[in-house]
Amino acid sequence: MNTLERVVKFLSDYFALLVIAAAALAFSNPAPFKRIAPHIPLLLGLVMLGMGLTLTKNDFVAVFERPRDVVIGILLQFIIMPLLGVLIASVIGMNPDLAAGFILVGCVPSGTASNVMTYLAKGDVALSVTVSSITTLIAPFVTPYLFLWLGGKYIPVNATALLIDIMKIVLLPIVTGVVIRQLLGSAVQKFIKVVPLISVLAIIAIVAAVVAASAQRLASVAGLVIVGVMLHNLCGYLLAYMVARKVCGMSEYKAKAISFEVGMQNSGLGAALAMVHLSPVAALPSAIFSVWHNISGPALASWWARRAGKQPGETPDAKAGV
Repeated sequence: MNTLERVVKFLSDYFALLVIAAAALAFSNPAPFKRIAPHIPLLLGLVMLGMGLTLTKNDFVAVFERPRDVVIGILLQFIIMPLLGVLIASVIGMNPDLAAGFILVGCVPSGTASNVMTYLAKGDVALSVTVSSITTLIAPFVTPYLFLWLGGKYIPVNATALLIDIMKIVLLPIVTGVVIRQLLGSAVQKFIKVVPLISVLAIIAIVAAVVAASAQRLASVAGLVIVGVMLHNLCGYLLAYMVARKVCGMSEYKAKAISFEVGMQNSGLGAALAMVHLSPVAALPSAIFSVWHNISGPALASWWARRAGKQPGETPDAKAGV
């Protein structure tokens, strides 16, 4: 393992702790980190470019081989998390900024960390990758209007401007990454290992910038936001798994993937959009989500992996059956 691989592994293994440390530093000394805030869309664009560089046609094979599974994952992603955001904001009685922030983080697509968690949990990785890729690609056309419908009453938002920004932050970088990979495949392979490093550092910087921008308000709402985020994430895992298993009749192998796809959000996108279109306080749920789902995800994946190890062996092909 070379030095770069060691650095990437260290950042990945201790990502949650590093995010917490960066957030604490930004809270105690916000001034330097506030300078990052105007560059949040650019940082997220780099993350999305990296995602595009790693995509291949095999990532979309499941769309044609198992369209039912993919459609279930997409629908649950854009139904469960947005409605949970509305419910949690209403039950806890949040102010308009926080309520809008919770609904927005529910309306963004799946987070790419869900693919790794599915792998660690011994779930259907192909299904996970396809669902997260498709939800990300269609997000520009779904997220703005879904948020306008559910969260527009809390904070007025221009859905068209939101759509354009998501196109610039998400779709354009991903398409650019895919094109670069197709044209310069061999050259891309030489530096593809740098992509996770850039992504991790970008997300850490985004969280720190959001915390710095709302440091004055954070002390009074931190407990509320943390409880809300934990409920949002954990209920997302549970509801997605139960619907996939009990309602849609999916195998546990597939249901694990659906659970992570729904429960883990692209919180970096939520933070970027909230900072530009809503307010720094509205970006807090996304920032806290970035920390929490990187704690809950590995914990759930580890539990599922141990549980799978205690059960009779079953081939992936067998597990893939509905």
